[in-house]
Amino acid sequence: MSRAFVNEDQAAAQADQPVERRVSEQPNYVTASGLRQLQERVTELNALRSELQAQGERGDKQRLADTERDLRYFSARVQSAQVVPAATSRSKVQIGSRVRFVDAQDQEHVVRLVGEDEADAGRGLINWGSPLGRALLGAGPGDEVVWRRPVGEQVIEVVEVFGEN
Repeated sequence: MSRAFVNEDQAAAQADQPVERRVSEQPNYVTASGLRQLQERVTELNALRSELQAQGERGDKQRLADTERDLRYFSARVQSAQVVPAATSRSKVQIGSRVRFVDAQDQEHVVRLVGEDEADAGRGLINWGSPLGRALLGAGPGDEVVWRRPVGEQVIEVVEVFGEN
């Protein structure tokens, strides 16, 4: 057998080491629901890793390496999580608050400030450390704040602050 085929077989058995997920330098403030989501993700990844390991040599080595990388990331995020008290204030935006604001084009938006791993802009869940999150944090109804966006600053007005529920 040619050495080329032996090397191909060995290469196929090895997985590329995935690039580690970058952990943010900002404090890992999370809502109670955000911590539960992180813990559920760790549980899912542990189950997947066990399933992939049980497949032995038949298993997808790359998928196992990716799963182990994600497990390291989410385990570290659970360990560093700092759960913030439930947002109950209607006079000041806190992590966990829902906020209704109006932008410079008089478009109304409702967002909720959450932890970094819980953020999903498409669902209106905004990272508290993002430019929008930082602009809103601490503001109250009637306040105008500057949203420092990559495409330029925009003044927005906070209309209403809701608690978490």
